[in-house]
Amino acid sequence: MAKKVRMAVFASGSGSNFAALEAACRAGDLSAEIALLVTDQPDAYVTERAQQAGIPVAAFRPREFDTKSAYEQAVLKALQEAQVEWLLLAGYMRLIGPDLLQAYPEKIINIHPSLLPSFPGKDAIGQAVAAGVKVTGVTVHLVDEGMDTGPILAQQAVDVIDGDVEKTATAIHEVEHGLYVRTLQDVLKK
Repeated sequence: MAKKVRMAVFASGSGSNFAALEAACRAGDLSAEIALLVTDQPDAYVTERAQQAGIPVAAFRPREFDTKSAYEQAVLKALQEAQVEWLLLAGYMRLIGPDLLQAYPEKIINIHPSLLPSFPGKDAIGQAVAAGVKVTGVTVHLVDEGMDTGPILAQQAVDVIDGDVEKTATAIHEVEHGLYVRTLQDVLKK
């Protein structure tokens, strides 16, 4: 049997994308294993999801570090100890800095709830609804030093539902879970 790619998922919230990735790994739909959850919000629900799945958690509070580099060096140490090969951002609400970018060149992937380059950054769904667009979507992209500016790997359109953020968010999450797994599987085959 082929060796599975070891991934770390970075998340800051409830972890629905984390759960979808973990389920895909367990089902064999993704030729990888989640070796570590990294979170900047130790009390976030995603930590409970990881613990229930038996996945180690590396939880750090960035404000407890003097610099962003010191924070990322602590994260990097945990990644190296877990022998992680790829980093997957799944609702991680921090910009990745030079320490991690240099350690994992072209091996950091993010999922974003809009059709980039439209509506980058926080509250992309709210931005789309406020702009009055009829279609938004989901983008999977490589991470670079910018905010949601890395090379796009895949996109899928999602209709804005009745100008409603919550209904549109539900539709986007349904698309995210499948698109992220399919895109990662394609990337890992290369």
